[in-house]
Order: sequence, then structure tokens, then C-alpha cells
Amino acid sequence: MDTGTHSAAGASSAPEDDPALIGAIRADDPGLVKRLLLEGADPAVRDTHGTPAFCLAVGMRSGTVAQLLLTYGADPGRCEGPPLPLREAVDSGSPALLEALLDDGGRDWYPVSEMAEATDLARHWHETGVERELRRRTGSQGAVACVRVQDDEFTCVDAYSLGGVTVRDGHAAILTRLEELLGVHAPFGELMGRALSRPEQDHSVWASATILLGNRGDQETWAPAAALRTHPDPVHRLFGAEVMRLTHLFDAGDEDAFAGPVLDMFVDWSAEETDSAVLGEILVGIGEHAGPRATEALLPHAGHHDERVRRAVAHGFSAWPSPPVFSAAVRQVLLELMRDPAPSVRWYACLTVADGRDREPALADAMAALLDDADRRVRLSAVYGLARHDDGRCVEAARRLGPHRAGHADEERYLDEVRLHEWRRREAEGVQ
Repeated sequence: MDTGTHSAAGASSAPEDDPALIGAIRADDPGLVKRLLLEGADPAVRDTHGTPAFCLAVGMRSGTVAQLLLTYGADPGRCEGPPLPLREAVDSGSPALLEALLDDGGRDWYPVSEMAEATDLARHWHETGVERELRRRTGSQGAVACVRVQDDEFTCVDAYSLGGVTVRDGHAAILTRLEELLGVHAPFGELMGRALSRPEQDHSVWASATILLGNRGDQETWAPAAALRTHPDPVHRLFGAEVMRLTHLFDAGDEDAFAGPVLDMFVDWSAEETDSAVLGEILVGIGEHAGPRATEALLPHAGHHDERVRRAVAHGFSAWPSPPVFSAAVRQVLLELMRDPAPSVRWYACLTVADGRDREPALADAMAALLDDADRRVRLSAVYGLARHDDGRCVEAARRLGPHRAGHADEERYLDEVRLHEWRRREAEGVQ
């Protein structure tokens, strides 16, 4: 259960002739693991004792690394039996670790009875609370240390340490996932209560609840989510808005039954919402719809004081299919947002212009003005956009950037666009 102890022990005992990927796993360094995998490291590699990389990561309770290995092709079936009892995975508090164990290739390891017992244990952790349960188990009355850590590629958890034991606080997310696998239909209110116990959108507990509810795609879920629009607590409104947005986003039906209702509600709601986080979520939802009605709803918020709102506006104009040209109002807003004080806003605005079909010279010049931006990601988006617009200024700018940084897949994709631009230019000039 002490993830730090496992990692330190693994690193100190690593043989010098272990492959580099094994060394990175023992060091519990997800960034290095991802870089090595991107560079072609074999996710099925074994250490000098014959332990597959995936099994090693699970044994160290490193769900983040185990998930990375699965993403790049590791086969959990190479482990000789379950690499970890579900009880220990639940005790770790890491939803990523549980998900790695219950990946399609490993789910058959665990009988339904063990999954049911693990569900009860996850519920106990959630209802008792991590700090209280840690004190009970360790007998320590000392100070509890707490830090935010990445649990998988997209979500975070808090890691609590006491008496030499470290536990992550993702038990409610683990509970939600195990219930889903066992066919338990948790009520809307219960899932909302779990999410509100960790009210941050990037926390695993919140994300697990909203994603599960969004995937249900039924009126039983839609109605209570929509009713939260008038709740006095902005966190409740945020939860309702996200569930509605995901309900439409995940709707794979031909009729797209939730498209109209969610746009109708969000357009009206955006005009009256006062909380920045909620407004940002609403505008993200509006931006997932193409057409003049969505555009008109986004425009009034382009100068909002909160960068999350301006970022949602900048990204919202990229809804596909994009128009052949932006309207004069949208074009002016994008030009302003590409000069925004916040790098994330400049980045989104530049990408919207890059992927759009509007070839207005002023837009290309605005992207060129970002080639010396202080933020590398913004510079990359400008290079990418100029390349997509077949503007030769991208070539020298790409050279100044240097090679892409390993572990940053988007960099390679952006710079590939420059190579495509050069190929198109040679084709047009008849150069072999």
C-alpha cells in the first residue's frame, strides 16, 4: 500500500543490465516511460528476473505506468496469474491501477466474488474517509501529508501519507467502476454525491461519475442533470452542465436526440450564468455544435475576465464543419484572442485559425506574429497553422524550433505539417 516504499525499493535493487524501460518503471517515472515507448521501446520487455514490464509496474502499485504500457501494447495476459489481488489495488486508492488490472486481457483473473468483496472495501474507504482509515490502520496520530498526483493520463488524485503508508483518494472512482462491471445501476444522486466529495473536474472521482452518467444517454439521467441549472451552489450547476454536455457528446445514435435540447439550454443558460467555471463548461458544450446559433452565443464572452471562459470561446469557433470563411465578428475576435495575455487562450485561438478554412491574410499574419511567442506550445501552433495555410514562413520558424521534444506527440504532428507543406510546394513547382 505504500507506493513510495515500493518505488524506492525497486529503484535501489535494479540490476545495471536491465533494459532502460525497466529502469524507468522501477524509478516510477511516467514521463520517461512514455518517452521511451514513443521512441520504440518494447512494452513487453522483461527484467533480468523474467518479470514482464506490465507486471512489474502493477507490483509497484504504479497505475499510471501500467496504463501507459497498456496504451502502447503491453499484454496483461503475459503475467502468470493475477499480478495483484483486487483488495490490494483497492487499498492503494488508485483508479488507474484498478483499471490496469481489469483491462480486457486481465478481467478473467478475478471471479465475481472477489470483485464484489473489492466493491465493499472501496465503499468502506469512501464512506470512512482516507485520513480516518489511515489512522485506524497505522495507529498513528501524526500529521497527514497530502499532495496532488497524476493517476492516469487525464485525471489526478490526492495522495495521503501517514506512518510510512501512502494511499490515494480515488476509492469512490474505484467503487463506481466496480459497480459498473458488476451491473449495479447506481442512482444519479449517489454518483453526484461521490463527485461532490472531490469537486475538481480533473479528479478521478468527479470524472468517473460524470463519464458514467454521460454514457447512460437516457431521460432518467438528463432530467436531474438539467434540474441543477437553478441550483444555488455553482458546483452543483457545474456537475449538471458537464453531465448534459457529455450526454450529447457520447450519443452515438443516428438521431442525436440530445443535440437540440442541450444547445437550447446552454444558449439560454450562458446569458445568465455568473460563475466562471460553470460558464466555461457551458461554452465548451456550445462550441461542440456548429452553426450560427452557437457562434452568436459564444461571441459575447470573448472579453470575459476569466481565461477559462476566453479559452472556451477560442476553441468553440473550431466546431466542425467549419465555415469556408469566418464571419467578420468571429475573425476579429480570433485576432484579439491570438494576442491574449494567457498562453492557453493564444494557443486555442491559433489552432482554431490553423484548422479553419479561412485564408484571410490577416489571420496568417496574426499566426506569424506568434512565431516568437514566449510559450513553445504557442510557437508550435503558429508553425503548424502557417504550414496548413501553405505559408512559407513556417519553414524557417520550424527550423528555429529545433527537433521535437521526445514524449510530446503533438510536436511531431505539428512539425509533420511543415514537411507536408514542403512536399506540396515541390509538387507545385515540379521538383522531384
